[in-house]
Amino acid sequence: MLPFTRPTIDNEELEAIKEVLQSGWLATGPKVAAFEAALADYIGGDVQLRVFNSGTSALEAVLLAYGIGPGDEVIVPAMSFVASANIIVRCGATPKFVDVDLVSRNIDAAAVAAAITPNTKAIIPVHFAGRPVDMDPIYQLAKQHNLLVLEDAAQAIGTQYKGRQIGSSGNPVCFSFHPNKNMTTIEGGALAISDPVLLKKIEGIRFHGIVRDSEGGMDVPAWGGKMNMPDVGAALGLVQLKKLDGFNQKRRVLVDRYFQQLPKHDALVLPADAEGHSWHMFCVLLDWEKIGLSRNQALEVLKQQAITAGIHYPAMHLFSLYRQYGYEPGDFPNAERIGEQTLTLPLFPGMEEKDVDQVCSAVLSLLNGSY
Repeated sequence: MLPFTRPTIDNEELEAIKEVLQSGWLATGPKVAAFEAALADYIGGDVQLRVFNSGTSALEAVLLAYGIGPGDEVIVPAMSFVASANIIVRCGATPKFVDVDLVSRNIDAAAVAAAITPNTKAIIPVHFAGRPVDMDPIYQLAKQHNLLVLEDAAQAIGTQYKGRQIGSSGNPVCFSFHPNKNMTTIEGGALAISDPVLLKKIEGIRFHGIVRDSEGGMDVPAWGGKMNMPDVGAALGLVQLKKLDGFNQKRRVLVDRYFQQLPKHDALVLPADAEGHSWHMFCVLLDWEKIGLSRNQALEVLKQQAITAGIHYPAMHLFSLYRQYGYEPGDFPNAERIGEQTLTLPLFPGMEEKDVDQVCSAVLSLLNGSY
């Protein structure tokens, strides 16, 4: 079976993990410090990097550090992985969904502007599938209204915006290193930020609220959680980071092949390319009514041809949790259409162009009914 994604792990990664296991230091330690330094060097922009046990934890820690809580509203796209909205609820604030562009799956400043109220405190743009959001107008809007911008770059490690790495701007930007991402630490995430005061608060939130004085004495002045990354994950990340640009280059080759092989068809909507895109996923839309199949039937057809596809993602505002905030079907037409029609085709560095051809042939069979 061809999976929709698979991490690329070889002997160098295995040896790095073995070294940590044999060292006896398995929790946060020297490998974490080295990984944070390597990430900061890769991203550039004079930012500090702190790693976490997940990208979700990193996002949550930022909202907590900024004091986002009950009575506050946070603008977030209706099309993303549910973690983007769950962290808002976790902090006691209210998610304010906005629709996305049908092709890019990203929000724009106009949609954000229409959603701002006196209770709005933050905006969470999501760089969907590695495609950069147009950030300049969003930052201009946030400056006008004194809003926090927290970039959810969980799917965008290695993405560039106007020639600079996502994360290099100095504002809080969070990444994920889950096994399905462009590089992995097994589970894990990271925060890029330049504000030293907020960084200090976030470090406390990351690990039990503990602060130490120059003599090693411990105090806990404020609440903190348990969000740290262990050294074994950081060791894997150090090796993966060296390979990241190569991984992303291979993704680009495979994506170019998809664009070459997939036909123009009135039942098919392809994602659009963009400068700096790291291509975490390749998500197409298929009009099931025109094709005459349900999505589950299509998934079964692909499975019979030894291909696994994914669904990224259902529209968040239609989940039971968010219906409690008053959201209904029809509120965000693009997000809903994406949620109903999306299909994530296989894309990972271990694929070959012949694998892409196999997938495209299977998709063509869905379009012309020859399955």
